[in-house]
Amino acid sequence: MSEVAQAEAAPAEIAPAEIAPVEDAQRIKTLDVLRGLAILGILAVNAPFFSAPWQTALNPTLEPLAINASNAWSWFVPHVFFEVKFITLFSLLFGASLYLVGGERSDLERGKVLRRRLTWMLLFGIVHGAAIWFGDILTVYAISGFFMLFARSWRPRTLLITGASLYVLLCALGALSAGAVTLISADSVEELRVQIWAPAAASVQSAIAAFGGSFSDSLNANFETWKAFMPYEIPNTVPRTMALMMIGLGLFKIGFLSGKAPMAAYWSCIAAGAVALAIVAYQAMLNSAAGFEFVHMQTRGSLVNPALSILISLFYASVLILCVRFNALTLLTNALAPVGQMAFTNYIAQSVIMTIIFYGGRGLGLYGEVERDTLMAIVAGVWALQLIWSPLWLARFKMGPLEWVWRRLSYAKPLAIRKAVAA
Repeated sequence: MSEVAQAEAAPAEIAPAEIAPVEDAQRIKTLDVLRGLAILGILAVNAPFFSAPWQTALNPTLEPLAINASNAWSWFVPHVFFEVKFITLFSLLFGASLYLVGGERSDLERGKVLRRRLTWMLLFGIVHGAAIWFGDILTVYAISGFFMLFARSWRPRTLLITGASLYVLLCALGALSAGAVTLISADSVEELRVQIWAPAAASVQSAIAAFGGSFSDSLNANFETWKAFMPYEIPNTVPRTMALMMIGLGLFKIGFLSGKAPMAAYWSCIAAGAVALAIVAYQAMLNSAAGFEFVHMQTRGSLVNPALSILISLFYASVLILCVRFNALTLLTNALAPVGQMAFTNYIAQSVIMTIIFYGGRGLGLYGEVERDTLMAIVAGVWALQLIWSPLWLARFKMGPLEWVWRRLSYAKPLAIRKAVAA
């Protein structure tokens, strides 16, 4: 073998690449576009929980978010097109992000970065949930991510089969759990109904007074709600999130999320998602016709949307991936990409903005005073702000401000945030 050939065949002679955050030129646009869509869509689902007691966000007949003939669309559209779908999409993408940051399990240095990243995410999530908004999802993602550390080197087939099997199992268990409502006593059903669906007016007003009171009142009310939700949130949400992360990582490894899969895969997802969307819309109409009666909503009325959400999420993903792949709807995809590139900053910013608008002692104090249609207008306003400020910020900086803090902590070394100025 010649000296040149020997040199080319000796990778040990080559200095390893520095472990650092990805540069703009290396970013996968489809992931940023999908992440941007997901983070905006999540706000439309979270908005009612910012603005009024959580039971009124769940129950479309409960004041102050009760719907009527003129504003029923403000429940129907988020329920059918947004609810569960965008948190599902974001979970799929997070599975891919774990691999992009941590690499294979054999890569010990990148594995350390990933573990630090998840540790700091857990701490951010605790602070966010306890002190800003009780509906935090970062804690769930961090815990799920720690479990995913052991699965990130699995083959795509293993990831997809395991994730899909867990997803189907959880849907089946959800159906069994829903069916159990019909087996318990009438007194127990009524107790549940009052607790999670139709609390007494005095209870609703008490919650409105707490969240809409002084800064310390709203801070304490938020903390108490977060503390009550956590024991439910972790065991019920982490397994589903893990299943979705496995599926997302499997899809990334076969090239689906980066736009490299065969066209048939995307068109199949679009077709399946369109059918699923029609079924969810039909179920929503049945729920409305049933008057959102409690037992109906806890059983057959609540099963379709969570089960079919992944098909609809992949429908949305496929449409946007094809747009990026064929350079179509560039106005939309180019607008979404910066929002996705600053997803962490934009997620926390949504909480800050919405609590300033609604919580007492922080700004406008509109808690319990806004109807659903007005709430959707506020959501649209926040969307507009984030679509505007994200590209403006990224024109001067490499990453969002919270992304910089998070990466600085994860990589445990100084990182430049400003873009180099051309000479």
